[in-house]
Amino acid sequence: MSEPNPYEKLGVKQDATFDQIQEARNRLVEQHNGDLEHLNMVEEAYDAILMERLRMRQEGKIKVPEGIKFAERLAPPPKQNQAPIQQSPSWLDRLRDRPSPKDILLPGGLFLSLSGLSIIYPTAGAQLLQVVLMVGVVLSIYFVRRKEQNFGRAILLTAAGLIVGLVAGGLLASLLASPLEQINIQSEQFSTVVTFVVLWLVSSFLR
Repeated sequence: MSEPNPYEKLGVKQDATFDQIQEARNRLVEQHNGDLEHLNMVEEAYDAILMERLRMRQEGKIKVPEGIKFAERLAPPPKQNQAPIQQSPSWLDRLRDRPSPKDILLPGGLFLSLSGLSIIYPTAGAQLLQVVLMVGVVLSIYFVRRKEQNFGRAILLTAAGLIVGLVAGGLLASLLASPLEQINIQSEQFSTVVTFVVLWLVSSFLR
């Protein structure tokens, strides 16, 4: 038995109008919704008819409406065993920023410089750490306010980052006390560096 031609697959006559062809295609798509094999067959038949009609138009045998377009391939349905896409909570999307490379590198370079000062000059003691930490807080407020144009929010985010950084830095310093002593880094210095990392994350990736 011979293979049905595209017209037979769509259930239309060879002299059918474009409106009739499209109507048959839409009816079959709706009828076989979810059946990828039948949908592909319908689309292939529809495209084949359009190709033939356009070829005939180029040869001057028929006149094809100007607005005719090829059918778009239907995307295959997702696999049943495919895990659902996890979307971020709305509150996290409102808090998270998508900074440009400049907004990441500029604060990163400044906080890296402050971290270097904290470690390179251990003999300066607590006074230097307090000064560089204050500079880091000011920088964080500046960068957050520059993005959001909201001074109060900049202070709030920076204060939260400062608290998280100091607490996390203190906990990590106590856990890494022995290795830090071996490389001659005091716990206060390490805690300050951790705080700068947190402030950099806050000023670059939060809003």
